[in-house]
Amino acid sequence: MTPPEDAHPFTHLDPAGRARMVDVTAKQPTVRSATARGRVGCAPEVVAALRSGTVPKGDVLAVARVAGIAAAKRTPELLPLAHVIGVHGVVVDLEVTDEGVEVSATVRTADRTGVEMEALTAVCVAALAVVDMVKGIDRTARIDGVRVVAKSGGRSGDWRSDDRDAADGLLGPT
Repeated sequence: MTPPEDAHPFTHLDPAGRARMVDVTAKQPTVRSATARGRVGCAPEVVAALRSGTVPKGDVLAVARVAGIAAAKRTPELLPLAHVIGVHGVVVDLEVTDEGVEVSATVRTADRTGVEMEALTAVCVAALAVVDMVKGIDRTARIDGVRVVAKSGGRSGDWRSDDRDAADGLLGPT
């Protein structure tokens, strides 16, 4: 006898262990949000070029911001088990620091499932855009510390990371 679908401990596997998309049809839409953060570590000459606006490829932060917003809306195309949901708001913030660029994305929806993957995708793609724009100056630019730092809404309610980086605003490697 096959156990009921909800008896399997892994939500994205059926009782036979095959990947499946979780059925959220019966869930009621609720307002949900998620915030993710990460960092692009860069050489001091890149930081100087970012601050002076002299990166040869142009306005790095503007390109990265738009890339992150576009990426959040395309998350289900990249992650095969992610649900297609209404992404109702995306804010991508980038800040140049002495070590590189801090990236933060907050995604909001009123839907049946959360937007953590959309927030993470926005941060990752925004960070990739920064690396793409500065790689001619710094071939060692790197992305690190990407993680969800807060979420709200849904069955599990509100959550905020209690790790030291999220608590004090630093975005070091995890």
